Amino acid sequence: MNTHLDLFLTFCKIGGLTFGGGYSMLPMLQREVVESREWTTEAEIMDYYAISQCLPGLIAVNVAVFAGSKVKGPAGGICAALGVVFPSMVVITAIAAFLTNFAELPAVQSAFAGIRVCVLVLICQAINKLRKSSVVDWKTAALCAAVFLLSILTGVSPIVYVVAAALAGVLIQWRAARGRLDS
Repeated sequence: MNTHLDLFLTFCKIGGLTFGGGYSMLPMLQREVVESREWTTEAEIMDYYAISQCLPGLIAVNVAVFAGSKVKGPAGGICAALGVVFPSMVVITAIAAFLTNFAELPAVQSAFAGIRVCVLVLICQAINKLRKSSVVDWKTAALCAAVFLLSILTGVSPIVYVVAAALAGVLIQWRAARGRLDS
């Protein structure tokens, strides 16, 4: 199949079958893009998410652009981005045109309450997968705990945490390399 079309359809599937924003698409993104098609690695997906948080726009679109660009350059990024937003555009248009009168129905509200619970579970599963490949020693565990606690206790922008964690990673590697040189 044409790779550009495959990118569009794959990200269309991801965009159409995930609810709750960029984080909730992580399990399907891992399954489709990392495991099934092997377009990226888990480490690359984590990098895409980290960078996407620092950029303006939707995380899902930013991640799609990064993944698509890796596979097929700028045109691949555009195809992936269009694919991930296409289902939302169709659904939002349909909702705006037909369903706004039904939003107050108890059945509709209950359905959305159930969807929110499901999205929470999917996000927790994605976090657990990322934890296994990210928290690999006591240094990364300490960094993870520090960022987690600071993000809960302060109102600092996620960009600050990403930059600080990147600097901490560089410092840790530099000190480890310096220690090997001294021995």
